[in-house]
Amino acid sequence: MFGIGMPELLVILVVALLVLGPKRLPEMARSLGRGMAEFRRASNEFTRTLSASVDEPPAAPPPKRAADSKSAADSKSAPEPEVAPRPRADD
Repeated sequence: MFGIGMPELLVILVVALLVLGPKRLPEMARSLGRGMAEFRRASNEFTRTLSASVDEPPAAPPPKRAADSKSAADSKSAPEPEVAPRPRADD
């Protein structure tokens, strides 16, 4: 576990006991455990969501409607009217 052996772990616990005191040490350990559990749940949820999004096939594009294709064909076949240039005000 992170390359920490038994002697190092005992030193860390003794220092924590001296710094926090016997009353606050269990409270802090409980908070640390809850935080680690919440982090584990969040990372598992993220992993599940990511793998589900990779596994699902891409969404198919919506089918074209007949009215859309007809209006698009009409607009392509009709020539655009020419617009005469507007006279400038300073002429």
